Amino acid sequence: MITRPSDKISYWLMSRPQFKTLESLKSKKIAITGLGGTIHVAYLMTLEKLGVNPKDFVLVSIPGQQIQLLYSLESGYVDAAILSPPVTLGAQKKGYNKLLDIGATVEMPGGGLTALAKTIQERPAETKRVIRSLQVAKDEIRKSKTKTVDLIVRILKMDKEAANETYDQFLTTLSPSGIPSRTGMEILVKAIQSQGRFVDRKVSFSDIADDRLATEVAREMGYKIQ
Repeated sequence: MITRPSDKISYWLMSRPQFKTLESLKSKKIAITGLGGTIHVAYLMTLEKLGVNPKDFVLVSIPGQQIQLLYSLESGYVDAAILSPPVTLGAQKKGYNKLLDIGATVEMPGGGLTALAKTIQERPAETKRVIRSLQVAKDEIRKSKTKTVDLIVRILKMDKEAANETYDQFLTTLSPSGIPSRTGMEILVKAIQSQGRFVDRKVSFSDIADDRLATEVAREMGYKIQ
């Protein structure tokens, strides 16, 4: 059961320089790392939200890592690709266009802090400490750009400019309060059911998430709760 969400997924639809709008990509090839997974579902849900027919585009599955998508884009094998940071940054530097912020459009959580329902019920104080530590770490990242950028440079072997851009993009994905979003959970359920799983069940928020402890921590830490 999710008791505190991770932050939103971050994926962009990037196109070759000559394609400047989503409309211009109709009948063109778009690369993705795999069909049926989270990225694929998020892409389909984004098009649905925009009122666009997915059949207007040709989706091409490219095996391997995200960098393989960038190589396919550079070679001209595909006309666009769904990329995540920091690959998105590399594509931008090569002149490719950011056409669609998929993560922001669908607001799909990227995972979450999960625990057994029994753990949440029997060890609430311990669970709250874990939630609080995650929120404190997130706040520290927000307040300490210089330290975080230095860490990105060391760990991900980036140059300073790319690390700064990665940091700025990362901030846009952060969950403000750490409280599981009902909208986000509904999207996750819809994504799973779109793969043909649990289609015969009506899944409620309380079946998959418990926001009580995260809400308590958010209040104790002074977050603004709607």
